[in-house]
Amino acid sequence: MQKRLKTKIAEFRDAIAIKEKGLYPYFRAIESGQDTEVFIKGKKVLMFGSNSYLGLTNHPRIEEAAKKAIEKYGTGCAGSRFLNGTLDIHIELEKRLAKFVGKEDALLFSTGFQVNLGVLSSVVGRNDFLILDEYDHASIIDGSRLSFGKTLKYRHNDIEDLESKLRQLPEDVVKVIATEGIFSMEGDMVKLPEIVELADKYGANIFLDEAHSLGVIGKNGAGAASHFELTDHVDMVMGTFSKSFASLGGFVASDSETIDYLKHRARSLLFSASMTPASVASVLTALDIMETEPEHIENLWKNTEHAKKLLIDAGFDLGNTESPILPILVRDPDKTFLLTKYLLEEGVFVNPVVAPAVPPDDSLIRFSLMATHTFEQIEEAIEKITAVAIKIGIELHKETDKVLSHKTA
Repeated sequence: MQKRLKTKIAEFRDAIAIKEKGLYPYFRAIESGQDTEVFIKGKKVLMFGSNSYLGLTNHPRIEEAAKKAIEKYGTGCAGSRFLNGTLDIHIELEKRLAKFVGKEDALLFSTGFQVNLGVLSSVVGRNDFLILDEYDHASIIDGSRLSFGKTLKYRHNDIEDLESKLRQLPEDVVKVIATEGIFSMEGDMVKLPEIVELADKYGANIFLDEAHSLGVIGKNGAGAASHFELTDHVDMVMGTFSKSFASLGGFVASDSETIDYLKHRARSLLFSASMTPASVASVLTALDIMETEPEHIENLWKNTEHAKKLLIDAGFDLGNTESPILPILVRDPDKTFLLTKYLLEEGVFVNPVVAPAVPPDDSLIRFSLMATHTFEQIEEAIEKITAVAIKIGIELHKETDKVLSHKTA
């Protein structure tokens, strides 16, 4: 009998088609640390495609903490948290994070993706429901697929559509609304007050993915729940360490009973190796910095305001962003890839985002700010983006009447 896997693989043409056009923009090898400037093929490039919002990945205190952790604990834990992979610093970090986001307890996972897989698949049973924003991250989508419950999606940030979904559901089942605090591609913020009101009305719980809001908004960067002063109304808060915390891993925070349940039911925790000692020590130190040096978040927002004004004045459409994630809408996949290619040649690294990460007609360049960018770097990058956009025929519109508003605490 013929084996079909090779045939299936041979039929995959998506990446090959982009490569044949000379526009393939993925897996670009960086030869230096994740900073405002990086080296690619020996050439210095301005980095505007990073999630290191506070610019802490090269911070000397964090680097030193990672080294000391390796000296004391070695390079790995060689097992899951459930068995032999729990260190005293894991427990220390969990206590610190719970206090930071205003919850009773927290639980560490090896990645943020693993958090969403493990939590969402375990809290929703066969007759229960997950209700997702249609723009939720892939990890939330995959977590819903692993659950035995039923999944409904509502239109992005559409409170009326969310209520229409909740209205359909039985009263006596678990209902979990899963949404992001700041949406990773669009840069807009969750309408948390309205969601809390609906959750109370229909007896639903709230799972809030703070991956892109921790270190960005809220008290000391504690995220969207803190920003809206609704921490007590959000049942579960998750976050990742690969962004503002300059490390790798993830966590969920909630009441003590929920965390104890997840310790014994979240399969991505039970059957995955625990966070490495260096990663844990890095997060602990990053948390120290966030709680004692508010200038990092202040600088991030100064850079965001400056870049957003320049891009809007140049005529770019940035959608509804309210964050350091600035989506430059191109609305044409080929031009999105072309813009990315030419910008790298000009010394500017940005990320192209096309379907299925965004709707087919909303392809964009994801331009992200760090606290450590200088105004000069921002201005140079935007000058080059504007010049290349004009060169390849992207239509620009002057929209100087838009106003940037934000609240950092």
